[in-house]
Amino acid sequence: MRKFATAVVAAGLFFGGMGVAAADSWHSVAEPLKTKGAHFEKVKYRWEPAGAKRGAFRFKGSLRDGSYGDGHNVYLEVRPHAYSWLRYKGVQKGSTPVEDSVHDGATRYTNSADMRVCRDRGALRPNNCSPIRSFRRG
Repeated sequence: MRKFATAVVAAGLFFGGMGVAAADSWHSVAEPLKTKGAHFEKVKYRWEPAGAKRGAFRFKGSLRDGSYGDGHNVYLEVRPHAYSWLRYKGVQKGSTPVEDSVHDGATRYTNSADMRVCRDRGALRPNNCSPIRSFRRG
């Protein structure tokens, strides 16, 4: 009976660990975020565990200027839950890697995040941004 109980506990720990490892792994986004003149490509994200790294939403990808001749810069915006947007600036006529994590400091872990990519068209004309892509902790 004791061997059976030990086997059940060991199996539970093994499969529980597999679930945590799957939750912590990187997930790819099939469609890049894009708008006229701005692209965020090769997007990957993951949810950090609640007890480590503030339970943050971690992401990475390549922010690229999609229209070299327009003279405008590009940027990526990410926000945890429904807080204000955090901005990551790109470069004109090129691409730059972006990797960071965002979190909600008021909770043990962040369970939702939004992301969009925009073209900065200056002060007089409005910027154009991609539709908001939402992510939820599974």
